[in-house]
Amino acid sequence: MATQSVPHRPGSIRPRPTAVAFAVLPLGLVWSASAETRRAERPNIVLIITDDQGYADLGLHGNEKIRTPNLDRLGRESVRFSQFCVSPVCAPTRASLMTGRYNYRTGVVDTYLGRAMMHPDEVTLPEVLYREGYRTGIFGKWHLGDNHPMRPIDQGFQEALTHNGGGIDQPGDPPGTAGYFDPALFRNGKLVKTKGYCTDVFTDAALQFIEKHRSRPFFAYLATNAPHDPLQVDERYVEPYRKLGLDERTAKIYGMVTNLDENVGRLLEKLRQLNLERETILLFMTDNGPAGRRAYNAGLRAQKGSPYEGGIRAPLFVRWPGVLQPGHTVDRLAGHIDLFPTLLEAAGAEPPPGVKIDGRSLLPLLREPQSATTAWPNRTLYFQWHRGDRPEPFRGSAIRGQRYKLVEGKELYDLQGDPGETKDLSAQHPEIVTRMRRDYWAWYRDVSSTRGYDPPRITLGTRHEDPVVLSRQDWRGPDAGWTPKSVGHWEVETARSGRYEVTLRLASNTPTGEAHFRLGPVSAKQPVPAGSATCVFRNLQLPAGPGRLEAWVETASAKLGVHYVEARRRE
Repeated sequence: MATQSVPHRPGSIRPRPTAVAFAVLPLGLVWSASAETRRAERPNIVLIITDDQGYADLGLHGNEKIRTPNLDRLGRESVRFSQFCVSPVCAPTRASLMTGRYNYRTGVVDTYLGRAMMHPDEVTLPEVLYREGYRTGIFGKWHLGDNHPMRPIDQGFQEALTHNGGGIDQPGDPPGTAGYFDPALFRNGKLVKTKGYCTDVFTDAALQFIEKHRSRPFFAYLATNAPHDPLQVDERYVEPYRKLGLDERTAKIYGMVTNLDENVGRLLEKLRQLNLERETILLFMTDNGPAGRRAYNAGLRAQKGSPYEGGIRAPLFVRWPGVLQPGHTVDRLAGHIDLFPTLLEAAGAEPPPGVKIDGRSLLPLLREPQSATTAWPNRTLYFQWHRGDRPEPFRGSAIRGQRYKLVEGKELYDLQGDPGETKDLSAQHPEIVTRMRRDYWAWYRDVSSTRGYDPPRITLGTRHEDPVVLSRQDWRGPDAGWTPKSVGHWEVETARSGRYEVTLRLASNTPTGEAHFRLGPVSAKQPVPAGSATCVFRNLQLPAGPGRLEAWVETASAKLGVHYVEARRRE
């Protein structure tokens, strides 16, 4: 089979494997034996993932306050998983979702400060599906790199409408833009100003993509930034929850979920109108537990950021009318790493050769959910997150089996008898603790040895992205952060030597000082008057190769980090 290159997939500084051909299963061997046409054998895939929506933020999961009729309907029409787990925070979940690999293998260890950039040589789900003839589109949150060669259009998506960083109204936003209404987004790498509420805008784009590609297999990834902070939504969604007596934060979160639910209803209706329901696998999941406490949390302990069940348990609905039997709930342990091999098998695609896939296809569970208990072997999954450039053994970890779970290497819970994780059994079962700790060490050494934890480099001076705008989302260093006094640096690679124009964008209240730029052997400085919005270095001769880019302002009393650095090649 001839290999096609993915659009927007340029050769990077450290080239990814290029001569990879993915074999396609013979048409009669696709797992859906009842499919009668090639279209049914190569189903469309629509994957919805929401941001910071907890397992309990659904009416179907016993929440009597929230209004989610469309998601509840989708759940009833699906095979549902009650023991589906993800990472405690968003970017690691998304790295595993896109690759079928534990996030530590991919370079993604956290959500900001350069720790949420995925190495560009990772083979992603849209890359494999594109090579199998699918059209691929993402609408919403990527959170695996804002710059070349890590953007979604560099990683297999042919159509993209996304925001930067981990969310709208964060430092990754383009300079001078913010907010969930009329957001400034990136359409195929180009900045565009949109009209409307963000979730509506992303859903509109997804629906247009589906209609445009209705005649061939497509993969639509609808990844909303709602209901992530900041809590911005039209008052008409919030007021009904205020009237129920809910606090302001909960009322806004539930209002954002209700708006999201309406958009899921629009998507369901579009598939019905286009007669695509039976040809489409539709999946719904969330990326981690709820951000902050909830009055109702389905009996789960803790929330986003925690290795307890409230931080890592997520819903998973899988609907495929005519192929999967709706209304079944699977209680076998599954995780984010499993969707990559599941969807490849459903599409009749082989996994990429030479790549270690950590996940397992869930198709046997989906096909025969009634016999899942006896047919699905026990397994252990690993989840870990904490702030920092690299993981520390056991810190923020969960070692999760079907029955037992070890938290941070010391607290043991029997999830069958104690799903709320209220009774530590480590003293009663030291042999289980010892075994699970031993298994964790083997896993930790394995994933850490894949590539280590040095960050990917952002490339400057290519035709694929010029200018390159660096934000505080991806700078690094001990003093890096999002506060006015934060100072950091960016790990970059200059693709071509030559003359560059570099613009530093400053805080509006920056006092009189001296602006500095440094990249490897090149350094420059010039005075900046008080209140300056920018400082431009017009003729910097930058050498090719890797380096650490630094930019700051020295004042009489402090060293201040810039907000953005814009690097444009001039020759």
